[in-house]
Amino acid sequence: MQVLWAPWRMAYVGAPKQSGCIFCLAHSTADPRDRLVLLQHPAIVMLNRYPYASGHLMVAPQRHTADFARLTAAELQTVMTVVQHTVARLEQACRPDGLNVGMNLGSAGGAGVTEHLHWHLVPRWHGDTNFMPMLAEVRVLPEHLDATYDRLRPLFATFPAD
Repeated sequence: MQVLWAPWRMAYVGAPKQSGCIFCLAHSTADPRDRLVLLQHPAIVMLNRYPYASGHLMVAPQRHTADFARLTAAELQTVMTVVQHTVARLEQACRPDGLNVGMNLGSAGGAGVTEHLHWHLVPRWHGDTNFMPMLAEVRVLPEHLDATYDRLRPLFATFPAD
């Protein structure tokens, strides 16, 4: 059996589990880097702490809700505008061959965080799926989260100035 070493993951695994909604905590944090927050207003944009691929971001409305049907038209427009601007920034920073953009509703729908609506934005490259996730249930990410954050954060400083 091969062993993959990722000692930086122990900080995440061994850290005390915080209660509360990750998106609401992200919105109210004084230290955006600590929670991997790239944008707090007009919606929340943050790196996924357990990404599917490098640059995997999540976008959430500010209001805490799990009910997609009850988003106001203004909230939906705001979030979709932020998703649109975030896609542009991911394309600029990561130069992917494509992107997955979507949401999972409820635990049966695959949502890991069920209490706050959010969209996933995942950069994709030709050949980025290999045997590791299929055979070993292991993802190999070519860039550390801190490096991804440092690369993306400046692009959100002028948001949404496009």
